[in-house]
Amino acid sequence: MRFLAISAVLAAVAAPAVAQQPAEKPDRIINVNAVGTVQKEPERAVITVAVESGAQNAQQAAQANAAKMDAVFAALRRLGIVPPKVRTISYELQPQYRQPDRENPNPTLQVIGYRAINMVLVEVDSIKRVGAVIDATTTAGANRIANLSFELRDNEAARLEALRMAVARARAEAELLASATGQKLGPPTSISSSSYFEPRQYRMDAVSAAMPAPAPPTPIEAGTLTITANVNIVYRMID
Repeated sequence: MRFLAISAVLAAVAAPAVAQQPAEKPDRIINVNAVGTVQKEPERAVITVAVESGAQNAQQAAQANAAKMDAVFAALRRLGIVPPKVRTISYELQPQYRQPDRENPNPTLQVIGYRAINMVLVEVDSIKRVGAVIDATTTAGANRIANLSFELRDNEAARLEALRMAVARARAEAELLASATGQKLGPPTSISSSSYFEPRQYRMDAVSAAMPAPAPPTPIEAGTLTITANVNIVYRMID
């Protein structure tokens, strides 16, 4: 019984010592989001040019298309645009069908011809030359400008500029919040970022190759490009 009494006393003395340990203070943090946006004038363009040719049989359609496409490539060479600045991105040779008679209980598809479609991508290093390239290719035989987009030569430099702007805005906001609450801004504990480049694209209607190109180049207004960066930064506050 004497041994049990001593053990009980020791346990009673040890318990308050554990309870008196100070609890850890939770981190005081500021979580801020910021956006940086940069506007840039485009420096280059990418044009998707298509040649479509139809004929009664597949061979005639393919040959007619090849002749027109050769003329388009020759027009581009005269402008100094050669591979890899110009390259084929798709080629199709498809049968064309007569629409079946809906009143016929057993309609059948009838081939009435073939259509060849050759689509090429043309990179133009100067926005000022875009109109001239469109005119030259359509005069040579291209009958569709499928797409036109404007780009920068160095997207990464613009992205980093937008990112620096977003980080500066995030820190300025965090410093304001800390000061307003009587605190000081400490080091960041976590940082995340994302960025988005918005290429300017135009969908263009079919262009008739039979119509001569106008005397002045086709007018093209490129506008501006928008590069956006987002950051989320968590700062620790200090006394």
